[in-house]
Formats: sequence, C-alpha cells, structure tokens
Amino acid sequence: MKKITLALFVLLFSVSVHAQITSPVKWNYTAKKIAVGIYELHITATIEPKWHIYSQDAGEGPVPTSIAIDKNPLITLDGKITELGKLQKEYSKVFSSTLKFYSNKVDFVQKIKLKTTVNTIAKGKVTFMVCNDEKCLAPSTIPFSIKINAK
Repeated sequence: MKKITLALFVLLFSVSVHAQITSPVKWNYTAKKIAVGIYELHITATIEPKWHIYSQDAGEGPVPTSIAIDKNPLITLDGKITELGKLQKEYSKVFSSTLKFYSNKVDFVQKIKLKTTVNTIAKGKVTFMVCNDEKCLAPSTIPFSIKINAK
C-alpha cells in the first residue's frame, strides 16, 4: 500500500511540476476608458523568471507574438497594437538574426472606438512562443475575452 501511495504522490508531483514548466506566461485582459467612446484593450503577459516571449517584430526565426481581435460591429480598431515593456534585443547565432523579446512583463495595447453606449465584449486570440536559455516551447494560441463597460 505504501508503494502505491508513494507512486501516486510522485506521479502527481511530476504532473504538477510539468504543468508549471509548460506555463511560464500568465495573461491578463482589461479595458481602460481613456475618453468618451475611446478605450484601450490591455493584453498583459506576466512572464516567469528566466523566460521570455517575442515582440510582434521578433526578428528572423522565432514565432512573433500576434494578437487577432475578432470583428465586432460595435468596435472600430484605432491604429496598431503597441507594446509597453522593456524591449530587449540580442543577436542569436541559432537564427542568425537579432531577436526582440520581453522578460518579466509586457503589455500589448490596442486603442478602440465604440460605436454605441452599450456594453460589449472584445474577443480574440493571442499567439506566442516562450523560450529560455535552454529551450523554446511550442507556440501557443489562447483565446481571450475583454468586457467593455460603455458607461
């Protein structure tokens, strides 16, 4: 019985550790009103130490971060998505390219205009690749939903 309990504990612990290793980026989604009918959508990545994600303009080789916002008849996108964070640049011998990436935290911001005073939801997906000094994880695509309070 002790062997079964120990084996179960080891299995559960290894699954828990594996889950932590494969999820080094946590995402947060918010809307901020900046003027009447004008909002900023904030898609914020918090990145575990020793890991990084790539800029939208990553350089040659890795998968850049991309954000696709679904069409919504109540929303007009205003400009391109900007990046707020400490941009790092480093030459990669593996990719023979200067790569642009973020460690710790980056905030992707999309300005929008609402066509109405009705609350709505902005939906979309973010695709990103996360790496450390030893490896890169396969690119991930995750959906998001941001509630916009129009009042």
